[in-house]
Amino acid sequence: MLKIYNTLNNQKEEFQPIDANQVGIYVCGMTVYDLCHMGHARVMVMFDVITRHLRRNFPNVKYVRNITDIDDKIITRAIENNEDIYTLTNRFIDAMHEDEKSLGVLSPDIEPRATDSIDKMIDMIENLSKKGLAYQGKNGDVFYSVRNFKEYGKLSGKNLDDLMAGARVDIESNKKDPLDFVLWKKAKSDEPKWPSPWGDGRPGWHIECSAMSNHFISNHFDIHGGGMDLTFPHHENEIAQSEGANSCKFVNTWMHVGFVNVDDEKMSKSLKNFFTIRDVLKNYDGETLRYFLISSHYRSPLNYSKTNIDGAQSALKRLYNAINGLNNKVDDLTLIDTNFEERFNSALNDDFNTPMALSILFEIAKQINIERTNNPNKASALSIQLVELGNYLGILEYDADEYLKQGSELSESDISKKIEQREEARSSKDFAMSDQIRDELFELGIILEDSVNGTTWRRK
Repeated sequence: MLKIYNTLNNQKEEFQPIDANQVGIYVCGMTVYDLCHMGHARVMVMFDVITRHLRRNFPNVKYVRNITDIDDKIITRAIENNEDIYTLTNRFIDAMHEDEKSLGVLSPDIEPRATDSIDKMIDMIENLSKKGLAYQGKNGDVFYSVRNFKEYGKLSGKNLDDLMAGARVDIESNKKDPLDFVLWKKAKSDEPKWPSPWGDGRPGWHIECSAMSNHFISNHFDIHGGGMDLTFPHHENEIAQSEGANSCKFVNTWMHVGFVNVDDEKMSKSLKNFFTIRDVLKNYDGETLRYFLISSHYRSPLNYSKTNIDGAQSALKRLYNAINGLNNKVDDLTLIDTNFEERFNSALNDDFNTPMALSILFEIAKQINIERTNNPNKASALSIQLVELGNYLGILEYDADEYLKQGSELSESDISKKIEQREEARSSKDFAMSDQIRDELFELGIILEDSVNGTTWRRK
């Protein structure tokens, strides 16, 4: 039985979908004004793993992840670049999709853009206004009246009095209360705008996810996720908007992915200590980066360092080495150990415990290496199982031999020539030259493996 840690109640709970035939999951996506960084990568990859596992357990899963393509940062960047927002956002949406593909992230079922759902946002704000939860301020902006929603703070545990004590009070404020947040912004001359009952303007950030999740899934659905930094105020405000407008529970299970840290400090653009996905992919392949991102439990902090990613790369190679050279077609599947799959599933059913699931893959790899010589059929059957389970995590998706050869500074043709030279040296009994060629290749990251069938090579 699947159990998920619910941020709303701060405990693991047995997952019971509203409708077992249609699970709905909504994840807050990217604000597309720049390249995606490692924090974005972790959210992409972890919810990809989560959705893959949900699909194994339920007949239909609707996965919606939005794109924020109208926002203060987007407008500012477009002005800086002297381009319109659509040119800017389309460029970074394309880049995001390329990064996802590099990480083996499957596309969500629906990927709505905020600018395509303005009418849905206006409808929700009108509904909130009728219920006394929204009002137009002196400057023309429309605000949400936080104190009129009695359960505000139930997700984050924030207390209104404590929030008020820390709020900046502006005597000239356009709000009735410093804690109120914007739903609709009055248009400025140099900004994109849409018509509304309150005049031309554009939506605030929080309203878009309430409106789009309501439209594309339901006003009450199973799972809502995002980065841990979104718990407050974004997700808290979503609850206030959605439950205020619809008068029903918004989401059953809230999931939040932990921060990516650098030297134990949160990675963020404001601290200027972030790395884009493309920065990392200059030195590592996408599957290595994916392995690194799932090597820690999704709720725990993940410390970014070269040492840790190098460790992920070595670990992934060990799995590929275990399956390399084995037959990937075995008729007698009774040779597969079902206990491994049961334990693998149990790990993922325990709040998507990917580190435990990976540890089971290494147990299979160890057993393959034990069986490889004396029982090659058993080893091959286990290798099929290892690949199948690895694929559920989005790894081991390449041919092992090809994967282990990638990344060398030498071309395959150059390596083949070196191997031929070494064979000639060995035939001439020039073992010093043979060893020298082996050592040279080793220094370049190429490991030679001799057998009765000849010499093969792989990357370190």
